[in-house]
Amino acid sequence: MGFVKSKEWLMQRSAQRQSADFYDAELVTVFWETKPEIVAQLVPPPLKPTRRPLACAFIGTYPRTNFGVAYEESALFVLADYKGEEGLYCLAMHVTDDIALVAGREGCAYPKKMANITFKKSGNQVEAWAERKGVRLINIKSELDGQDDAPDLLSAYECIFKPNSASGATAFNFKHFPHPNKKKGFDYAPRLLREPVKFNPKVIQLGKTEFTLKSSPNDPWAEVEVVQLLGAVYSKGFNSMLDGEFVAEVDPLEFAPYAYLKWDV
Repeated sequence: MGFVKSKEWLMQRSAQRQSADFYDAELVTVFWETKPEIVAQLVPPPLKPTRRPLACAFIGTYPRTNFGVAYEESALFVLADYKGEEGLYCLAMHVTDDIALVAGREGCAYPKKMANITFKKSGNQVEAWAERKGVRLINIKSELDGQDDAPDLLSAYECIFKPNSASGATAFNFKHFPHPNKKKGFDYAPRLLREPVKFNPKVIQLGKTEFTLKSSPNDPWAEVEVVQLLGAVYSKGFNSMLDGEFVAEVDPLEFAPYAYLKWDV
């Protein structure tokens, strides 16, 4: 197709793709309560902590997408508030494909890095982990036993992911790039990006889980301390990331301490 695309190709591509779609996506997501002071320290203004200090992490496998790649992904979030709307603020996201990394970082501002990720499901057993530079940052072993006695787990899942809803879940990320002159900080004032993500699972299973987070110097996942583990949710279905919008511009000096999620420094 060549390095330079035609105007016709650009117009056709723009008309065809209004979202990033994931078919038969499988996720195992762990939910827990952390400490309020941890969330307060981690979320940049104008985001604020929510009343309940909820955190979650997932490992997923995407066998087919509408942007031509299949890959695995892991991610770490805390629940945050912007002007009364609660959404997921992403602290870390790791993937196994370079195109998925570039599209997610440059387009949607997710703090993506490359990692080794494994997702296994056999019957009601799910085992998944993500490793980067020799450290297994997240490890999940879940027995999908139904957990009829876990209403708090299902409530957290429905509150955060809003499965099969018209509005979908909300993701918050900050878009920013370093200036080529390091003394000048950012290319432009960092911007808060709000993006709707629709989760449409055909299968939802709850389970008890063994769950560990570890830290490395550049990936401090264990900083989001587990105070009360709620459990794990396995889901399989169609997920879709819709067009996002900028909702706020952030003071560069105020944002600077939070600007190193996507780089090893």
